Amino acid sequence: MTTSKVPPVRVARAVERFRHVLDRLHQRSAPPAAVMMDKILGAWVAQGITVAADLKVADALADGPLPIGELARRVGADPDALSRLMRALIGEGVFTQRGDGRYALNALGTTLRTDAPMSVAGLARMVGHPAHREHWSELLDAIRTGEATMPKLRGMPGFEYLAENPELGEIFNDAMTNLSEAAVVPLTAAYDFSPYGTIVDVGGGHGRFLAAILAATPSARGVLYDLPQVVEGAPELLRRHGVADRVEIVGGSFFDDVPSGGNAYVAKNVIHDWPDDQALTILRNIRAAVNPGVHLLLAEFVIPENPRQFIGNWTDLEMLMATAARERTEAEYRKLFEQAGFRLSRVVPTVAPISLVAGEAV
Repeated sequence: MTTSKVPPVRVARAVERFRHVLDRLHQRSAPPAAVMMDKILGAWVAQGITVAADLKVADALADGPLPIGELARRVGADPDALSRLMRALIGEGVFTQRGDGRYALNALGTTLRTDAPMSVAGLARMVGHPAHREHWSELLDAIRTGEATMPKLRGMPGFEYLAENPELGEIFNDAMTNLSEAAVVPLTAAYDFSPYGTIVDVGGGHGRFLAAILAATPSARGVLYDLPQVVEGAPELLRRHGVADRVEIVGGSFFDDVPSGGNAYVAKNVIHDWPDDQALTILRNIRAAVNPGVHLLLAEFVIPENPRQFIGNWTDLEMLMATAARERTEAEYRKLFEQAGFRLSRVVPTVAPISLVAGEAV
């Protein structure tokens, strides 16, 4: 199944290879220390972007260019300090300044609007949040020990910490929504869900992935399954995407059981949150709910064999620190599937970094 909204996967992979070659040429054309310094100071760039997202600079510029005084007034910032931040960000290609001195949105700046179709404002706010920076400051301990550091630092598991800190939890949820919005179109373009009459989304949050699947598959119905306090927020999203009348919402924990009756079971960015023993519990609970031949589709970053840049290599470290979990290779997913009673049939690439790991119950 394809859609005009995304290019062919082979084109996306070709572009990635081209960017990799250009990046390596750039590295070889400059002194190694200069290249390394640029990478190190990228942390400062990321923090500047976070501040722009926290201040909602892009939202303030949504109706048109503004002089620095008015922009500072609207976002609650010091005009001189804000002009210095804008100068630094413009140098990185984020925002632009017109000939009359007014600041304006450009393509990159627009992605920091909270209402942009492909907003990354929530992700920017999460990555630069003081608590999240503190978590990453513990990477050394995680590498030395191979253990999760977030529970050590916070005295509780990562998801419990988010629940105990609503402000950070809301930012985290916004970031996950950003990532979901970036993934749903590539995922639904890469795979034909039309053979399935009932699709169960395990750990589906507010149902964004399920809503996209059902929008692309008008004949299907869905079951959204997640913790009761999570799915409370689902009805509004499902109504907004016009699929609420085709979704049954079920509250529960995938560590206890999973609803039966589906023709296909999907789980997006769920298994990577858990180490192998807990991941197997989730997969075995899905297997206990289905008959042989029922399809399982995991939307995950699948670590490639090539050494090129891949965002999953970095989210893998995030998973290590948060829950001692991991991103996995195709071979590692194949082993998990076999242990849980599934047969991995293929990994379906998309134009995005995320893939669909497809299998069926045996």
